[in-house]
Amino acid sequence: MRALFYGCRKFGNSRMDRLVQYIQVNHWLVAVTVVVLVAAIVLELRARTQSLSALSPQDAIRLMNRGAVVIDLRPAEQYAAGHLSGARRMDGEQIPKAGDTLKKYKQKPLIVYDESGSGGGSAARQLKALGFEQAFNLRGGLAAWRADSLPLEKGSKAGG
Repeated sequence: MRALFYGCRKFGNSRMDRLVQYIQVNHWLVAVTVVVLVAAIVLELRARTQSLSALSPQDAIRLMNRGAVVIDLRPAEQYAAGHLSGARRMDGEQIPKAGDTLKKYKQKPLIVYDESGSGGGSAARQLKALGFEQAFNLRGGLAAWRADSLPLEKGSKAGG
């Protein structure tokens, strides 16, 4: 019995010793777990910061009623098929240079959207970096707008 006790003592019986031993034996598994955990934290933080500048369709309507500028980032043919009332069409590549084009709207809220909401989030961040403090993304993009059965304008004439 004494030999068993000393044997356990020799290999370490405390939880910390067992943890260290587990890490030594399974170092690749532990490394992958740490990488996945860090990635999950980064993605969660990124999603939270994006959601701060994202609007639901109802919130977008409220801002539009108060004179918000609406920017559609979709291709011209999709814009012509249906867009938010008064929206101006702009390519996503134009956003980094939009400071000059949109400078007269710096004090107004800007709502940007694409089909799904993913490109709008990036555009809103770029606009904020250019000094547009009230740049917002339409959460879910035009797909969310349609899902709420909200009206669209048709035609290729850009609003603005």
